[in-house]
Amino acid sequence: LQPATNLSVFSLSGLNDTTTKQRVTLFSFTLLCYILILLVNGALIVTIILEEKLHEPMYIFLCNLCINSVYGTTAFYPKFLFDLLSYVHVISYAGCLLQVFVIYSYAATEFSILALMAYDRYVAICRPLEYHAVMTKHRVVVFVCLSILVPFLCQTIVMIMTSRLELCGSQIEKLYCENWSILKLSCNSITTNNIVGFIVIFFYLGHDLFILCSYVYLIKSVLKSREGRRKFMQTCVPHLLCLLNVSAALLFDLMYARYGSSSVSQSVKNFMAIQFLMFPPILNPIIYGLKLTHVRKIFLRLFTDNKQVKGLG
Repeated sequence: LQPATNLSVFSLSGLNDTTTKQRVTLFSFTLLCYILILLVNGALIVTIILEEKLHEPMYIFLCNLCINSVYGTTAFYPKFLFDLLSYVHVISYAGCLLQVFVIYSYAATEFSILALMAYDRYVAICRPLEYHAVMTKHRVVVFVCLSILVPFLCQTIVMIMTSRLELCGSQIEKLYCENWSILKLSCNSITTNNIVGFIVIFFYLGHDLFILCSYVYLIKSVLKSREGRRKFMQTCVPHLLCLLNVSAALLFDLMYARYGSSSVSQSVKNFMAIQFLMFPPILNPIIYGLKLTHVRKIFLRLFTDNKQVKGLG
């Protein structure tokens, strides 16, 4: 294969076999899904920002989780909705790299925030008397900054390495750009890129291990008191559900992208490729909003107060 000279655009072939009728249905469903993501995450973000009682570490981390969901999905949904209305599915070289950067940094930040939330619950339940001394405002700010900056730094390194590759093709067999699809187009060896990629993957799998270890201590602690069991059920169960949700979706997409069978239909491939951009952003705020009684009560109070004010007006 000869290098593709002056490569300026990539073509996305994930929608090539989709009929016009399917496109209309997909567009309606995707638009509804994106609006739902913006609404449920936006509602939780506004509730936490407006209510001073929720300006605590756990809710600050939850707010950042929702902001991250909005950030990550914005890299996919608007472009995908546009592609559903078009018969030419291309993305600029720079736009492709930017999309990869945003989606991957979103996924990594998700794990970082979930790890912070696990640490917060560990301190709250296992070391309750030290909680306010450990989770100070300054430390929370540092934790939040690191949960954003470290994924950004990791992904910047990955994208710099990818941008230096000489490519021998421009077709990406997915609905959106992702790093492995670009690496497969390389004319030269991608061993170094793979090594760095696996280091980053294992680094964030380490976050999962940290969370699981913290929960071992949590479960040992909650067995000792009734209050501990109540706290665990209220705040840790939704966290575990979110972790399972994110981990399963990302692992499924990651393993399929590298080792998936070519005999699987394009529709199934598309579903597996976008599930981590669909289910976690919708389910995470709903799980927390329904399970955390404090958040639910304040949200309902803010909502009903606004309705009453409008009614009086």
